[in-house]
Amino acid sequence: MGSYIDSNLITNERVIKEAQVSWWSQWPFFVIGGLFLLSGMGASLAPNEDGGAGVILFIAVSFIVFAIIRVISTELALTTKRVIAKTGFIRRNTIELRLEKVEGFVVNQSIFGRIFNYGSVVVSGTGGIKTPIPFIYNPAEFRMVVNEFLENPSQFD
Repeated sequence: MGSYIDSNLITNERVIKEAQVSWWSQWPFFVIGGLFLLSGMGASLAPNEDGGAGVILFIAVSFIVFAIIRVISTELALTTKRVIAKTGFIRRNTIELRLEKVEGFVVNQSIFGRIFNYGSVVVSGTGGIKTPIPFIYNPAEFRMVVNEFLENPSQFD
């Protein structure tokens, strides 16, 4: 489990289910990065190189690194007391919603999300709080585990 969630568990709280960002959800960044990479490699092989290849390769690496950071810096977990989510690497956004305040979970999936099994989980809390956590792998399973836990928490002891 990620460091943020582990370091923020309170007394007698344990993780029931964790979710990860799907690598497939980052395919646009990998495709764009790959196209820039191919373009930069082609430019570096040109006989009259003017330094443009370095810029193109930097852009390619930036797209790929952005996707990797998004995957490894997002955490989502159901604990015995809360739903906790953290996104961001340098700038951090956190959501911690006590289970008694959870009103519902919504799963949104695009066509590619359905094909590659990723989507956004939207946590609805009392007071109209709606918190989307995007790009989660197998969001329907996470929603199902949360609903089962809310119905019968003793089965997870």
